Amino acid sequence: MEFRIDRRSGVATYLQLVTQVKQALRLGVLEPGDRLPTAREVVAATAINPNTVLKAYRELEREGLVEPRPGAGTFVRRSLSHPQTAADSPLRLDLAAWMERAREAGLGREDITALIAAAVDESFSTTSGPGPGQPREETA
Repeated sequence: MEFRIDRRSGVATYLQLVTQVKQALRLGVLEPGDRLPTAREVVAATAINPNTVLKAYRELEREGLVEPRPGAGTFVRRSLSHPQTAADSPLRLDLAAWMERAREAGLGREDITALIAAAVDESFSTTSGPGPGQPREETA
């Protein structure tokens, strides 16, 4: 797993790490038993403070998503993925096709992100909660 830090986002760096791990867990990129990069590896790749990495990992541990193993590293305890988010799922393929149409229509990354965020907000504001079989939304 490679972390991307956006220093201009206004989001705390440790929260960016937490969010990226959760996204990887939701998409099945990380699975139970997988080892997260060490703090030293993350620092070398991103030039952030090691305490920032450790803070992010402690937050993920607090949420029950990872566990430290002394001398071995930090490992994923549980997944957040659903079959519908797999790379070959019909929903994911439909979204990829939609993204291609949006790009062909001239929309850039920020336009697409804003459009998706607005659609998600509209969709979830019109319901009183998740549908059957859907977990409540987690906050990062």
